[in-house]
Amino acid sequence: MMRTISSEEITKNIKEMCIEANHFLAEDMDRALKCAKETEKSELGKKILNQLQDNLKVAGEEMIPICQDTGMAVVFLEIGQDVHVEGIPVEEAVNEGVRQGYAEGYLRKSVVNDPILRENTKDNTPAIIHYTLVPGDKLKITVAPKGFGSENMSRIFMLKPADGLEGVKEAILTAVREAGPNACPPMVVGVGIGGTFEKSAILAKKALTREVGSHSQLSHIKELEEEMLEKINKLGIGPGGLGGTTTALAVNINTYPTHIAGLPVAVNICCHVNRHAVREL
Repeated sequence: MMRTISSEEITKNIKEMCIEANHFLAEDMDRALKCAKETEKSELGKKILNQLQDNLKVAGEEMIPICQDTGMAVVFLEIGQDVHVEGIPVEEAVNEGVRQGYAEGYLRKSVVNDPILRENTKDNTPAIIHYTLVPGDKLKITVAPKGFGSENMSRIFMLKPADGLEGVKEAILTAVREAGPNACPPMVVGVGIGGTFEKSAILAKKALTREVGSHSQLSHIKELEEEMLEKINKLGIGPGGLGGTTTALAVNINTYPTHIAGLPVAVNICCHVNRHAVREL
């Protein structure tokens, strides 16, 4: 049975999610930051984490964005194959939701219409939209506004199969080490391993939206996530990049089959707010 969803409903939810994600920390990130405040060994690190908590409290009470860089809207749509969208095209509906959300939420408009000419679009559109067709009659929407302090620290490594697991580990550590304070730690590190050049980057981006504290269902990848989190936190970058034992709150790794001659590794880092909102229609 085909289920019909109005494009107006998509627009309405995207608008609300843009405002929600930019004003309120997701529950998993809130828990992770509070836990980090208890476990951080450095006194300066603890002070920075307390300041971040104060900032989040004020943002919620005063309805101020939790970060001044309200990001470029990244939207993941998981569309059930039994869903029919009625009204304007899906892409237009998503962009209209972003347009309304950034206007009504008084969020900073940061998108330019040409990467060379750089004239601001003045409404933070277009969004970056990733579509996936899935079984069923639901539409799952994930809105993840991505600031570019951390986005600029992203890396893709086209490793050789001979580089193996140790090469993967070194690639992740290299990306985090070179990012240093620029990614506004404590950070969440999204990693994509496998696929092709572009697939690994999408895997890494989607990994950032996974609940902090959860792990890959693959036991060897779960072990890699835990090992990399430990090694990253031993780098000493710390909260705000001022030293400490909490450089990352989580390392989330997604994998995909790849070619016999390749080992792509993408690292997409997100700052301490790691904004994401999820709804299912």
